[in-house]
Formats: sequence, C-alpha cells, structure tokens
Amino acid sequence: MKTKEELPACPVATTVQLIGSKWKLLILRNLFMRPWRFNELRKNLVGISQKVLTDSLRALEEDGIVTRTVYPEVPPRVEYALSPLGESMKPILDAMEQWGTEYKKKLQ
Repeated sequence: MKTKEELPACPVATTVQLIGSKWKLLILRNLFMRPWRFNELRKNLVGISQKVLTDSLRALEEDGIVTRTVYPEVPPRVEYALSPLGESMKPILDAMEQWGTEYKKKLQ
C-alpha cells in the first residue's frame, strides 16, 4: 500500500490514481461478480494483453484492493477477489454504471 505522502492531495486524484485506468475499472467490474482466475479474466476482457492484466492485478493487489489466493493444488490454482477495501468501491462503480445507462438513454 502507498503511504499518504505518495498519494495526491486531492481525494479525486487519489481515486483516479488507484483505479483510473480502463482495464482496472473493468477488472473491478468483474471481481464484483465473483472471484476470477487469471485466464478467465483475460478471456473476458477482450483486447487486454497478458502484461497489462498482470501489471493491473499486481498494482490492485499492492494497493490493497484485490487479494490473490494461491491454492496448493497441482497444477496451482490462483484466484483474484476483492478485498474489503475493494468491496468498499462498489458505490463508485454503481454510480458509474447508472450514469452510463442514463447517458446511453439520452443518445437514443
């Protein structure tokens, strides 16, 4: 996790820094449904490269938003899920979904 000194003074800028990329938002959208395995996410997020998915998941995990669980199986199974901090972002994504729905209605 970042320290307070590493984050912008503006709370909006802090949120954007943590989840502001297109792919991070779509990863979070999926993780609100259930835990996902890496390849499931990669197949579902059309257009994302393996490197970008890896980097995004690592950043979200480092920031305490996502948890990574490795199951002691052969072959190893790894699942990504939202942490309690990540779950607390649900109102943000819900508001984005609602706004996007209303915007699309106005275009029709």
